Amino acid sequence: MLRKALIAVTLTSSLLFSAIPSYAEDDLNDFRSQLNNEWQLVKNDRMRNLKTYARLEDGKRYRSFKVEAILDAPVEAVARVLLDFDHYTRWFWKTRESKLIRQGSPTEYFVYMVHDAPYGLPDRDTVIKGTIDPQTKNKHYVTLKVTAVPNMLPTKPPLVRMVAEEIHIKFTPIGDNKVEMVTEGYFDPGGVVPAWAANFVQRSAPYAVMLALQRMTEKEEYLKAKTPLPFEIYEFKDYK
Repeated sequence: MLRKALIAVTLTSSLLFSAIPSYAEDDLNDFRSQLNNEWQLVKNDRMRNLKTYARLEDGKRYRSFKVEAILDAPVEAVARVLLDFDHYTRWFWKTRESKLIRQGSPTEYFVYMVHDAPYGLPDRDTVIKGTIDPQTKNKHYVTLKVTAVPNMLPTKPPLVRMVAEEIHIKFTPIGDNKVEMVTEGYFDPGGVVPAWAANFVQRSAPYAVMLALQRMTEKEEYLKAKTPLPFEIYEFKDYK
């Protein structure tokens, strides 16, 4: 019985660790030979109107990403999901803690988040500042700019503080209950991270986050919410 258990453990460990080199090889090849400073298509999901891209910019350790998507949702529902900081654990990539720590103004927010890291690496935390540029009657789109402010809070070992997080999101109503979203971003997880691990996250997370955001906008708590938003939201019909 003991011998069988040892064999099972050995096989499980072999399968687990044999998966890591395959990710490493694929991502390092991608990192070294295919990427340059021009956007290159990573995934094209025609059924969901979702494309992801990557590029390797000068002076940055890891790849940047871009997502182009059409969401079947009103702009207000998208805004409500993005402003519900305390519930990012329900949909944002590998997030196990998220909370609003300060609101500087109706359009400025400071948020603390903790992310699960790939196997064998310390989990990461981040402090980010989100700044919103709302719509107007003459400007149809909303923009959200996210930047890391790593020194705003003391570090919390064994968590490793992310040193960079730069995200720019533009969402525009393009029809009744349809929103075009264009997101560009980059993050540096800090500490020592193998290139394959950082690039695997950069390649996988944008697609997964956009699918999860679409699911969240379909929930009644966001679609039928009546609480006032801190800034004006204009739907497609308001511009007709």
